[in-house]
Amino acid sequence: MLQHLPSLEQQAIQDSWSYTQFLSSLCDLELSHRLEARLHRLLLESQLPNGKTFTSFDFTHCSNLQPASILQLAQDDGWLSRAENLLLFGPSGVGKTHLAAALGRSMVELGKRVKFFSAVALVQSLQQSKVDLQLSQALIKLDRFDLLIVDDLGYVKKSEAETCVLFELIAHRYERRSLIITANQPFSQWDSIFTDSVMTVAAVDRLLHHALIIEIDAESFRKQEAAVRCLG
Repeated sequence: MLQHLPSLEQQAIQDSWSYTQFLSSLCDLELSHRLEARLHRLLLESQLPNGKTFTSFDFTHCSNLQPASILQLAQDDGWLSRAENLLLFGPSGVGKTHLAAALGRSMVELGKRVKFFSAVALVQSLQQSKVDLQLSQALIKLDRFDLLIVDDLGYVKKSEAETCVLFELIAHRYERRSLIITANQPFSQWDSIFTDSVMTVAAVDRLLHHALIIEIDAESFRKQEAAVRCLG
């Protein structure tokens, strides 16, 4: 308020504002500053990759993708209140991470707390917490985020230690908090992630119960860009 007081006071005198109008404008500037500062803090905390927005995503490249379903999620955070999930499947390079990050940014702009992780980094962190007998506390700590984005699930190694903490995460957030998961493999190939079929079924069952599934079938953006560079 002190920063804007001199210029706003001068404008108020020139335009013959009432005291109420002057005070209201000053409060509006303070509120706007606070909202911008909060958005900045939430974006820093989220660790979302830069530049991944819906406006920078080429929906025409993915002919089988219906933008309405994911854009509807971006406009209303009600699905987070209901602890629903979004599962994005498709081969490498088709934009799964971009869409997940864009949706995460939309939720941040609506005031929600979001955290982006590569699946490998998250699993390794949780695995270390388990070694330190702190897994429960680590999972509870993650509850402060309305949305966790777990990117590239298929790169998690099929080991009992890693699989166990991944299942613990899915089970812990079930009907409590939302997840966005991207993966190259469809559910039918998740036995390559979990150590046994019982755990695979249990994990998939929890994720699917309240979830929107989007499958992207397109050529890799990176492969397409490389081809254009070669032609150039």
